[in-house]
Amino acid sequence: MAETISSFWGPVTCTKECCEQNFAHSPYIAEFYNTISNIPTILLALIGLINALSQRFEKRFSVLHISNMTLAIGSMLYHATLQLVQQQSDETPMVWEVLLYMYILYSPDWHYRSTMPIFLFVYGAVFAIAHYVFRFGIVFKVHYVILCLLCIPRMYKYYMYTKDVSAKRLAKLFVATLVLGSLFWLSDRVFCKEISSWPVNPQGHAMWHVCIGFNIYFGNTFLMFCRAQQLGWSPKVVLLMGVLPYVKIEKPKSQ
Repeated sequence: MAETISSFWGPVTCTKECCEQNFAHSPYIAEFYNTISNIPTILLALIGLINALSQRFEKRFSVLHISNMTLAIGSMLYHATLQLVQQQSDETPMVWEVLLYMYILYSPDWHYRSTMPIFLFVYGAVFAIAHYVFRFGIVFKVHYVILCLLCIPRMYKYYMYTKDVSAKRLAKLFVATLVLGSLFWLSDRVFCKEISSWPVNPQGHAMWHVCIGFNIYFGNTFLMFCRAQQLGWSPKVVLLMGVLPYVKIEKPKSQ
């Protein structure tokens, strides 16, 4: 079907599609639900960015939230057009974002701090060029999973060293939303043939986007708490409008 369907954007050229009927709602949006389901990620990242800027967190967290928004916008473009170029605009920022997480997680204990951002920047640039030229398929997936796995030991260490109950709850919500989102993603990929015959498509990939939007927000908030604790900023987790957790800090007057 990918080779025959045409739209406002022309023939579908991406190498993978999800279990959603193409152009069912508009000739301008290929996968409607997979496109709009990125909106929560953008809004949550915007909330995180406002918090980071208003409380003067380190610039790395502002960059992180902007990166999250960029990734969500790239995903929207990909699912809206199903073009190969937009697919890469979704996949390449995924790698950049993980590299940024690696910097935030490992830089506090890095002995030669100037070398780490330079290495990660060069690595990300080289990957972007290589992915554009060679159009990685399974290599991209394996590479991305390896980078994610490298972040797990450090996240676990932060969780074990954090005594605050509210902060630990953030870490648990981070894991729970990741597991739930993964189940939606797997069901969409594995049972697509069966799902396509149902009267209503549960839109597993769109639900994955929503879960990952909250997953990223909870993870970012947890990392902001841990970093504020390292810097002696007396962080505490409070609720925005009684619902959404965020980190509030009290910097020493000397800072």
